[in-house]
Amino acid sequence: MNTLAVRGACPHDCPDTCALITTVENGVAVRVQGNAEHAHTDGALCTKVSRYTERTYHPERLLHPLRRTGAKGSGQFERVDWDTALNDIASKLQAIAARNPEAIQPYSYAGTMGQVQGEGMAARFFHRLGASLLDRTICANAGGEGLVHTLGGKVGMKVEHFAEAGLILIWGSNSIASNLHFWRHAQQAKRNGARLICIDPRRSETADKCHEHIALKPGTDAALALAVMHELITHDWLDHDYISRHTLGWERLRERALQWPPQRAADICGVPVQQIKDLAQAYGTTRPAAIRLNYGMQRVRGGGNAVRAIACLPALVGAWRHRAGGLLLSSSGFFPIRRAALQRPDLLAGRTPRTINMSTIGDDLLREASPTFGPRIEALIVYNSNPVAVAPESSKVVQGFAREDLFTVVLEHFQTDTADHADYILPATTQLEHWDIHASYGHTDVLLNRPAVEPLGEARTNTDIFRALARRMGFDDPCFEEDDLTLCRTAFGDVVDFDQLLHTGFVTLPVPDAPFTHGNFPTPSGRCEFFSERLAAQGLDGLPDHLPNYETPTASDPYPLAMISPPARNFLNSSFVNVTSLRDIEGEPVLEMHADDALARGIASGAMVRIFNDRGEYRCKAEVSRRARPGVVNGLGIWWRKLGAFGTNVNEVTSQRLTDLGRGPVFYDCAVEVQPLTESA
Repeated sequence: MNTLAVRGACPHDCPDTCALITTVENGVAVRVQGNAEHAHTDGALCTKVSRYTERTYHPERLLHPLRRTGAKGSGQFERVDWDTALNDIASKLQAIAARNPEAIQPYSYAGTMGQVQGEGMAARFFHRLGASLLDRTICANAGGEGLVHTLGGKVGMKVEHFAEAGLILIWGSNSIASNLHFWRHAQQAKRNGARLICIDPRRSETADKCHEHIALKPGTDAALALAVMHELITHDWLDHDYISRHTLGWERLRERALQWPPQRAADICGVPVQQIKDLAQAYGTTRPAAIRLNYGMQRVRGGGNAVRAIACLPALVGAWRHRAGGLLLSSSGFFPIRRAALQRPDLLAGRTPRTINMSTIGDDLLREASPTFGPRIEALIVYNSNPVAVAPESSKVVQGFAREDLFTVVLEHFQTDTADHADYILPATTQLEHWDIHASYGHTDVLLNRPAVEPLGEARTNTDIFRALARRMGFDDPCFEEDDLTLCRTAFGDVVDFDQLLHTGFVTLPVPDAPFTHGNFPTPSGRCEFFSERLAAQGLDGLPDHLPNYETPTASDPYPLAMISPPARNFLNSSFVNVTSLRDIEGEPVLEMHADDALARGIASGAMVRIFNDRGEYRCKAEVSRRARPGVVNGLGIWWRKLGAFGTNVNEVTSQRLTDLGRGPVFYDCAVEVQPLTESA
């Protein structure tokens, strides 16, 4: 038997970015494990990725190009050869581009986080074509902008140093489900005597394991942070020296924070006033104190401001002096990725195409041509994403994808909701079948992924597909001939020792243990900017503030319940939903409801319910659960629509409105009503 152990990296949208070892026997991948030599992975994987061979060899894996034969959305296709598919696609794109290349729209996100199979060759193709650009906002933009305007970038403390903290605030994160390797460090801190506080509207699996859970209402995180500031000021739990040397705008922030006594925040957040006071005292008097912030809490109208407010806290108490103090939302700003060299925006050759926000794709697909919008979208190329399932207000997304005059190409592993609406489906390789290189947003290591097995069937890499289309479009630029290993080398250039990457699979960046002990923030001022001149110059508030949700329901409203839609534990966005063993664990789509809200509506656990508002309705089973707080329901996602009981999912009721900063979606800023579903319905 010929047995190999191949080094790789997890490609999925998770801060852990694990190093993998794939065991290959006679050319078949039989097992995927964590690489024990990689300190952050430490040999452990989440349940999802530990079953990656089940995904790669799934019986429903797409292995041949397909062409639509039935109506859009019917899922009816016929097998064709690659030449037929690519020639037809190129011909149609050339015809559209001859009229206006901006009528062609790419749509992609984080189906892979790899720099090569993500945008490496794809961006080159669309830049050379002159297609519309895509504003990739759907997950993290509000929080990212909040960090940029406070700390100067997506930077923070090192995840491994949380193990040494005396207090950890886990804010807007279900770490057990979505950040398993951070949770290991939090558990070590807990064993050492640290206090863990979870701040989250939902009583998650993580909240169960913390000392305290603060179940605030969705979208009220900035109010809580400002009240904590109020208490830090009035009790003088401040590091005046750090504030003086390393912050900007203190007097203005002080004035605003003093407008937020704990009682005011308690009324808005829906939590006891004493809980806020105790939180502030713990944070103000414990050294070192660390905050693990995550993206759940920024998916509301005021998400960017909320991140700004929370990101101010470590500088107020001097937590950045300690390597186990400070805050981590994302570490991606530490990575010196050579995006211009990789993605080649110079191929635009001076053109400035319009930009479409991926979070408003439902509306944008339905827009007619106009002087302000530009040409109608005539062609859509989807890769590394499943917008029909994941984009907000999905009834409009479906309506747009169902347009018979829209030419749609989808690169995929499986026949997703989006693929059902394609004119052509092109089978793409999985992570076990291609080269790629990865940054991380949860640690500071670069990882290399080697192909462990040959591509199954006729599957091709994303890069090969875009190279082939470029040739058929007549793009003879030398950059379209570069192979994937060359692209891997290009991503970081000489900054990373590529020979070491080839040998070990990972390289650690030289980031200081406590990067902001002496200030040196990557802001224009070099300080933590409580007041942002850049935001003020845009006509925005330079200080962080609490912005109420667009939809703040009250008992007398027609839609009196707030709804959040956190990910189901065994899925990652819409990935893994079709992996049988993982779907068996999840069971079926559910809506978690507090007992009081269920009783008032005559709803029992297991009953079918309709969740609805003016945008649409979604039907699933109710689960009366202690995980839901009063007035808030939890629609766990993101299920494929066609796997739901009535062919919809939770995004049927979410909106296309955008956040205060970063133009992100407001998935958790959503008011609904819930009713039992009658037999006749």
